[in-house]
Amino acid sequence: MRYTALLLLVTFVVPCRADDADGFRPLFNGRDLSGWVPVNVAPETFSARDGMIVSTGKPTGVMRTDRQYENYVLELEWRHIKPGGNAGLFVWSDALPDIGVPFTRSFEVQILDGQNTANYTSHGDVFGIWGATMVPDRPHPAGWMRCLPSEHRAKPSPEWNHYRVTCKDGTIKLEVNGKEVSGAHDCVPRKGYLCLEAEGSECHFRGLRIKELPSSGATPAQTAALDEGFVSLYSGLDLRGWKSDPGHVGHWQARGSILAYDGKSEAKDRDLWTEKEYGNFVLMADWRLPGKPVSRPRPVVQPSGDEARDAAGTVVTKAVPYAGDSGILIRGWEKAQVNITCNTIGSGELYGYRVDPAMPPATRTGSIPKVIADAPLGKWNRFVITMKGNRVTVVLNGKTVISETELPGVPARGPIGLQHHGDPVQFTNLFIRELE
Repeated sequence: MRYTALLLLVTFVVPCRADDADGFRPLFNGRDLSGWVPVNVAPETFSARDGMIVSTGKPTGVMRTDRQYENYVLELEWRHIKPGGNAGLFVWSDALPDIGVPFTRSFEVQILDGQNTANYTSHGDVFGIWGATMVPDRPHPAGWMRCLPSEHRAKPSPEWNHYRVTCKDGTIKLEVNGKEVSGAHDCVPRKGYLCLEAEGSECHFRGLRIKELPSSGATPAQTAALDEGFVSLYSGLDLRGWKSDPGHVGHWQARGSILAYDGKSEAKDRDLWTEKEYGNFVLMADWRLPGKPVSRPRPVVQPSGDEARDAAGTVVTKAVPYAGDSGILIRGWEKAQVNITCNTIGSGELYGYRVDPAMPPATRTGSIPKVIADAPLGKWNRFVITMKGNRVTVVLNGKTVISETELPGVPARGPIGLQHHGDPVQFTNLFIRELE
């Protein structure tokens, strides 16, 4: 009996050592989250505990590896603590979330419990999200870009499940508890980060290890967006990092991935400011105006920056759908406002400088957006604002609307502000990268 038990123990242990010798290395050291980067979640969303990575599930978002991978075999075990839990493994992922959502462009290997329909399952679906494209190994019954598993093999909560994911040359193959069940090919991108997803419920991960395979030369077009050093300004759980005021309570609110404002703060200063001050930076901010649009007359702006007037001197207006007003405030100064609004010239306007007749003509004209780049009302928009010295560039939804406009008198440093203007506004994906 002792000989048999010893033989069984040796038989169990040796393959694990052989795998390690065959090129696998751990992605988790069992003690801390070295090698992992929280992207748009709170520091406590993911933690190391009892040899596992534990996700609270809140807020919805991701933690990614600190480097990209191209071709590899990945193994991990996972379990949901409560029935019906949701999470995911993202492969070939961008570094940051897509516009208006807490998820990155990537391919999701579903980690779900007890939710099965004709169109999705809890047994290892593979699908492209937010712009990632693929061809499922089997056509989806509703035509989705999603591969349903050929067999249901996942164990229910709170049991452990084992995934082996092979990503190679633009193909993904998933084995659930020892058998291949789903996959995809012709994937773009085919090189990127690995992410663990939090999505509402506690999930545990262990045994994460990877064996890298030789590169097959993914091109820049086939490679996910790289990390550029952005850090999140918003935890998704609360307003830590932002100046608190009792008058803000119940008005500026953390609602998961969305920082929402109802337009009714009772604070003396109703704008929301970061605690930290910034000098030169690149700021990313997604925003939308959720109010119901109503027709409202708005001034017509001339190329000089002045509002157009008729022969009687009355301001010329044009009716536009109006859903609210807000802005991003730079370096603690209300005048340095990147406008979020509904008007005749589009968002991104440097309103405080455009309307000031004391400003140089180049500043006033440079404060007018070059193009209207706003998404339809109610949809998400993305600002990328670069502030260097006293010049600002604003990119809205991928289009440059303000180009290196000089802002005379702007402070050298100051906090970032989200502007109160009496209207509801929502923000998400608030990231900043400081520049020298």
